[in-house]
Amino acid sequence: MSARSDIGIIGLAVMGQNLALNIEDKGFKVAAYNRSTEKTTNFIEKRAENKDIKACYSLEELTAELTSPRKIILMVKAGKPVDLVIESLLPFLDEGDIIIDGGNSHFQDTDRRFRELKEKGIHFLGTGISGGEYGALHGPSLMPGGEKIVYNQLEDIFTAIAARTDNGPCVAYLGPGSAGHYVKMVHNGIEYGVMALISEIYDIMRKVLDLKPAAMAEQFQSWNQSQNSFLLEITVEILKREDPETGRPLIDLILDTAKQKGTGKWSAEEALDLGWPVPTITAAVNSRSLSSFKAQREKINSRIGGWTKTDLNQQDFLNNMESALYLATIIAYSEGMTLLASASSKYDYDLKLAEVARVWQDGCIIRSDLLKAIREAYLTEDFFHLLASDQFKSDITGNLSALREVVTQIKALRLPIPALSSALDYLDMLRSKELPANLIQAQRDYFGAHTYQRRDKAGSFHTEWQDIHNI
Repeated sequence: MSARSDIGIIGLAVMGQNLALNIEDKGFKVAAYNRSTEKTTNFIEKRAENKDIKACYSLEELTAELTSPRKIILMVKAGKPVDLVIESLLPFLDEGDIIIDGGNSHFQDTDRRFRELKEKGIHFLGTGISGGEYGALHGPSLMPGGEKIVYNQLEDIFTAIAARTDNGPCVAYLGPGSAGHYVKMVHNGIEYGVMALISEIYDIMRKVLDLKPAAMAEQFQSWNQSQNSFLLEITVEILKREDPETGRPLIDLILDTAKQKGTGKWSAEEALDLGWPVPTITAAVNSRSLSSFKAQREKINSRIGGWTKTDLNQQDFLNNMESALYLATIIAYSEGMTLLASASSKYDYDLKLAEVARVWQDGCIIRSDLLKAIREAYLTEDFFHLLASDQFKSDITGNLSALREVVTQIKALRLPIPALSSALDYLDMLRSKELPANLIQAQRDYFGAHTYQRRDKAGSFHTEWQDIHNI
């Protein structure tokens, strides 16, 4: 069989199918394979019958169908399945062929696969893909990392299928090794944080202000006129949706337990390892975990009670919540960008954070006009933290009192708002000239002789806090 397809896709769940259709729509020939023969056949018959997409029913057939060097995108579940597919592919590949992992793989797995495949003469690109099913079909945000010379061979396809803004296609070569998957991990961490912030504002609206879903949708829609946030946009649609069976708002029928796939947790773990905490993102991860203990929460509520009710001026408090959500969202983004800066230094990614912000401006889940301002800050200023930039100084000073007011009043009602509270604490700590860490270090020296530094002279010091001879 003569080779004819420009690129292959392995994994035909909805994301893989939509990506294949997107690539074909841009003028490239696609070979598609799924381990399940039935899924491959159904895809061709139901969605790709008149498309230039070749159905392949074995890895040998897929690789024989591709032009050289072969380019193969893996759209399979992260973890062991990626390794198994790569292992199965290797007998049919030649030196110089390229494997692209388009899943949410852990960046350390990506580094390992890069090294192992390089020893065999096979190129590997860890490529974060964001935008969900719609983005895969109509234009995702793409975050590739690996060897630049290898990315160059995929650039025409990636550029063609990516979402576009006035600043160009939402794709860029981000850096060596696992840079692309690391950026995607942090993207998802920010996503966790913003989703948690929005959900906490929703909870205040329904419990404290007694707003119905339709009224909440109007508020979020009004607020989103200035932010143009995808997550706010879908929140509006969710709150408007009625259950076809009961006619009730669908949101009122959805159980309050949220799941997670791990990328948010990875972001929080990485932040702790690198020494740059991301408390808003971590609070979001913890919130999802706690939400799963539904039965336990109900038992504790029955024993010690929950939140209390009060009367608030609805319009004044709504105005404060708009400002609080906006500032807390800026803080969540700043946590992610600072984590990227720290990782770039440790792992030699040489990330261009202005370019990361540009790639996220459309096609991805955290797309928002806020990213335009973030990009501008990194292009025009030199700062150690996004919250210290001139670009956001007025946003912080103009909205901080509102965030503090919301957190103060809602905490008094015993309503949990961990993400909003953490965002405020994070900002307050960053702007504190003095923190109580001196006492912590003294305690460490007391029980473990860990030493401390002094304000008045250089060096490390230890105090004999206890008379150990009399113990």
